[in-house]
Amino acid sequence: MTTPRSWLASAQDSPFGVHNLPYGVFTAADRPGHRRIGVRIGESVLDAGAAARAAGEPSVLLDADTLNPLLGAGRSAWTRTRAALTHWLTDESFRDALSPLLLPVAEVELHLPFEVADYVDFYASEHHATNLGRIFRPGSDPLTPNWKHLPIGYHGRAGTVVVSGTPVVRPHGQRKAPADAVPSFGPTRRLDIEAEVGFVVGTPSTLGTPVTLGDFREHVFGVCLVNDWSARDIQAWEYVPLGPFLGKSFATSVSPWIVPLDALEHARVTPPARDVEPLPYLDDRGGEPWGLDLAMEVRLNGHPVSRPPFASMYWTAAQQLTHMTVNGASLRTGDLFASGTVSGPAPETRGALIELTWNGEEPVKLPDGTTRTFLEDGDEVTITATAPGPDGAVIGFGEVTGRVAP
Repeated sequence: MTTPRSWLASAQDSPFGVHNLPYGVFTAADRPGHRRIGVRIGESVLDAGAAARAAGEPSVLLDADTLNPLLGAGRSAWTRTRAALTHWLTDESFRDALSPLLLPVAEVELHLPFEVADYVDFYASEHHATNLGRIFRPGSDPLTPNWKHLPIGYHGRAGTVVVSGTPVVRPHGQRKAPADAVPSFGPTRRLDIEAEVGFVVGTPSTLGTPVTLGDFREHVFGVCLVNDWSARDIQAWEYVPLGPFLGKSFATSVSPWIVPLDALEHARVTPPARDVEPLPYLDDRGGEPWGLDLAMEVRLNGHPVSRPPFASMYWTAAQQLTHMTVNGASLRTGDLFASGTVSGPAPETRGALIELTWNGEEPVKLPDGTTRTFLEDGDEVTITATAPGPDGAVIGFGEVTGRVAP
């Protein structure tokens, strides 16, 4: 089936065409204090609530200041809303009514698109986990004994999830290098990034009832990009025995556009072969594969330093969601869970500076002649991604950007 074409010129052959239609929240100069749901189409943002009214189909789900009402409405509502938006943007009869409701994306301010309920971060790349194991446990097995039996993760801090463009203030904390007799306190000296992919939960679940692999698409609304900033020196001193805490909780940046799960059907791939048979609740070999073919790029001060391939991730988002709820933990509308650092097998595909510089031993060289082991004040990191769409189209995710503030 051929994807219909939009009557909007900038949507033709765009990564934000009608095959994508990601959702966000914006304000504009005409009403600066009024947050509205927007849908990205080409180089414009459609005021979704106003468009529904103009089309004669007013929607309380779109006429809101956050995506949470739409997220919580469930899959049937997601499908109807997406079909309506596609119809309005491809049927020429809606051009006159909707054209005044299209604002240039460069002229709007984008906000955090949903209220984050809980935040969980995983550790799902075998390449990333292996690299860190070789850095910190040389001469021993780089993977911990549990790594190939379950998706390892930790609960983060929902209140410090911020939208792309929000400055990231260098955090303070306790640090103790191996040669130090006692810890010291001060700003982190080893500020790092983690290029990740995030999954946004819409439909909640009941406490005590696990979510199965087959129910993944009933609960997950869409996908975004994530930078899970990390203070490696603070993290190294605090993480024994309970894991990440202050070294992670100061900021997690997300992209302003949520790509609907339904837009990614053509990006689905089978995950890499696994050499350890998963327990039945995690065994996805007989069901729907939820690996995703996303091509990511990490830029430091405008210079590409890495291109991580998401298709190489060992654990899929469906397995992560299932494991996250297997103990009966319930999902809430607005939950966000992230993949963990995306890294590939080659040095230029590593998704964190701790890997790219091999813990500071091999600095990254930038075009201006400077080098980096970890981030300096004023550095700006941008993560982008694309995925294959229908009929050879490209799905765009936009970007997640953050600049380090002292």
